[in-house]
Amino acid sequence: MTGQYVWDLQEIDEIGERAVAVVGGKGAHLGGLSRIDGIRVPDGFCVTTDAFRRIITEVPSIDDRLDRLSRLDPDDRDGIRNLSAEIRRAIEETAVPGDLAGAITDALGRFGEEAAYAVRSSATAEDLPTASFAGQQDTYLNVVGPTEILRHVSRCWASLFTERAVTYRRRNGIDHRTVHMAVVVQRMVFPDASGILFTADPVTGNRKTATVDAGFGLGEALVSGLVNPDVFTVRDGEVVARTIAAKQRAVDALPDGGTREVAIDAGRQREPALTDAQVVELVRLGRRIESHFGRPQDIEWCLVDDGFRIVQSRPITTLFPVPVSGDQENHVYVSVGHQQMMTDPMKPLGYSMWQLTAMVPMHEAGGRLFVDVTRRLAAPASRAGLLDLMGRGDPLVRDALETVLDRDDFVPSLPDTVPGGPPAGGRPAGGPPTPIETDPAIVTGLIERSRASVAALERDIRTKSGPALFDFLLEAFDEHKRVLGDPLNLQVIMAGMEATWWLNDKLEEWLGEKNAADTLTLSAPDNITSEMGLELLDVADAVRPHPEVVAFLQGVEDEGFLDELAKFAGGTEARDAIETYLDRYGMRCVGEIDITRPRWRERPTTLVPVILDNVRNFGPGAARRRFEQGRQKAWEKEQDVLSRLRALPDGERKADETKRTIDRVRTFIGYREYPKYGIVSRYFVYKQALLGEAERLVRAGVLAEPEDIFYLTFQELHDVVRSHQVDDRLIRERKDAFRSYETLTPPRVLTSDGDALSGSYRRDDVPDGALIGLPVSVGTVEGRARVVLDMAEADLEAGDILVTSFTDPSWSPLFVAVAGLVTEVGGLMTHGAVIAREYGLPAVVGVERATRLIRDGQRIRVHGTDGYVEILS
Repeated sequence: MTGQYVWDLQEIDEIGERAVAVVGGKGAHLGGLSRIDGIRVPDGFCVTTDAFRRIITEVPSIDDRLDRLSRLDPDDRDGIRNLSAEIRRAIEETAVPGDLAGAITDALGRFGEEAAYAVRSSATAEDLPTASFAGQQDTYLNVVGPTEILRHVSRCWASLFTERAVTYRRRNGIDHRTVHMAVVVQRMVFPDASGILFTADPVTGNRKTATVDAGFGLGEALVSGLVNPDVFTVRDGEVVARTIAAKQRAVDALPDGGTREVAIDAGRQREPALTDAQVVELVRLGRRIESHFGRPQDIEWCLVDDGFRIVQSRPITTLFPVPVSGDQENHVYVSVGHQQMMTDPMKPLGYSMWQLTAMVPMHEAGGRLFVDVTRRLAAPASRAGLLDLMGRGDPLVRDALETVLDRDDFVPSLPDTVPGGPPAGGRPAGGPPTPIETDPAIVTGLIERSRASVAALERDIRTKSGPALFDFLLEAFDEHKRVLGDPLNLQVIMAGMEATWWLNDKLEEWLGEKNAADTLTLSAPDNITSEMGLELLDVADAVRPHPEVVAFLQGVEDEGFLDELAKFAGGTEARDAIETYLDRYGMRCVGEIDITRPRWRERPTTLVPVILDNVRNFGPGAARRRFEQGRQKAWEKEQDVLSRLRALPDGERKADETKRTIDRVRTFIGYREYPKYGIVSRYFVYKQALLGEAERLVRAGVLAEPEDIFYLTFQELHDVVRSHQVDDRLIRERKDAFRSYETLTPPRVLTSDGDALSGSYRRDDVPDGALIGLPVSVGTVEGRARVVLDMAEADLEAGDILVTSFTDPSWSPLFVAVAGLVTEVGGLMTHGAVIAREYGLPAVVGVERATRLIRDGQRIRVHGTDGYVEILS
């Protein structure tokens, strides 16, 4: 197409599929579809975003209206509804410029001026690999004549500001001014049947299964929910399941334009809209489209006399990505995030650093890490050990793995001699650890060794920069793994865990008491995470006596507030207490396994609400009292248990064995938290060095901002430091991908076919309506639910029950103020469970969708012994 209108219109077969900025997501996809061999796309053209920009500048007061729109809260539905309607009316009332109207009329002349057309929106933030925006803007079918087409082009422009589109952009952080609207105008197809093809199962995620929804007439009947579709499931080139619906209605085109609902003859209602052969052929075309775009697709199709027409294809953005295996074998992956209490996505520098420092190979997908357990599942002995270990930690993981094993031949059978990898937590292979003596000096020695290793790292890294820093870090990663892989380290951890399991199993068998170890391990020594929570109570003790300091902290927003404290009476003492705390714990933060997350030392305001809660909710000396109360309660429990055991047949032997195991668990269980502390201590040293390099790259004009390094893997960053060249487009794409990953929920178990499994409890011993979870800390407590998704926004009172998605060690300071804990993710030996037991909080973890099913402020009852939560009001 030539002449003065070249920037306003493009024919579909001329459109490049990367031209999203010019023709929007839908237009770019149609351009790509038109180039695929064997794929037929209806003819037409696209009114480009250049035309939209011309129009929008003519709309009265548009800048003021967009400013007002950007200030509205996404939950202000009335405000968004009224203002977006006002903007739509203004756009529709703005005349299409004469030259643009002439260009559109000329294009219609080439394709058939009086023919019927579909006029369809195509926004620049639509049908993208990271967000489909399906249904956000409008489509108009069977539009006839230039006047009507021009009117509907205006309506498509205006649909950029539908209430649902505006709300979606606000919730996803997309600036209204950065999104533009193109309009696709295509020859209308009058189909015998139409529908949607998913080239992967949209429910299970299985990439080898395709699903076809089909109905008679135009696809609008299916999209609007007017009829239930026929549903066909296709796998390996054949229909493996079909459901034929009673299709009583259809949508057909009217001769003079527009559409209407029509009744389908009774004798035809239960006829399939497609034959099996047609379904298989459609899926074959869909696989070709999927291969072209490189990911599963949601495809709108029409069947006419001479075959299928494809009218739209967009990525299925709700599927969780599958790790790249590099082979065609079946694989089963277990989530690392569910073991580490961090199921949020990690940025590339974060996950690549974790991969480089982990004890086992880990695979990235969707910004999360997974461990391949296929070979351990394949051999009977290692399978039993893995299922037992997973089941003790998180029954949902075990159930998901058993679901995969129930599928015939997905996991191959191998002899027991095949070596297996470790479970998802990263425990090294090599069989059970050698037993060790119950000696507290072993724990003391391990802690000192870890501290010395971190101190050496801090000392030696100071002189390193440029490429030499990366060479040094690779060596430091080896030392990192050597410390973690010390056999004694694993022996101590397993000794504590196995003693816990023994006590719970034996005391339930002998005394009928569930989870007795929860009380027996209260205030165990050397638990760095519980000490972290208690020591923040000591910080509150330094703040509480000084009203000016308390008042100042209540208004703190700037991260430099520590420098201001000395201005107030008592401020120096308060500052020193906070600084001392940060010296020991400032490397911690929520999601701390991701090195890119801001640490408390970098963002100390995170701690201020917790300090103020402690000032309000506790008196002086609370940390010492709580620790002593826990120790006393554990001692009393020990005496009770031993006394009851001695009264049993063979009671002296049982009591002696139990006493030895109690001593053992109290000696070793606290150390369970220390390796993670050592890891994040080293991570903060790595991060500070890498940010130093980032600052140098910014000063050299290589990077726009230091945080851009977070979107590069460690090796990519190494290359940038060596070459002083960076791919800006890669960083932009990574930022877009990360935003999309934030909308995904990672499964506990994932297969190479794409099946995403979260497991089920399969219990029938809880009250109707109760939320089922995993009991990890005994007791029953009733109180006000506080649903907290961001630790910095916590506002807790004594007696509250904390409800959140997950709790890694950084959440421990909140535990001292609450009466109970409910989380969506967790296991028996994950950090939140360990600290809940340490503080004596009834806790239930692994409660699916807890933060959505429990409303903030509701009264709930947590049954920490039996593993369920009741909503009382």
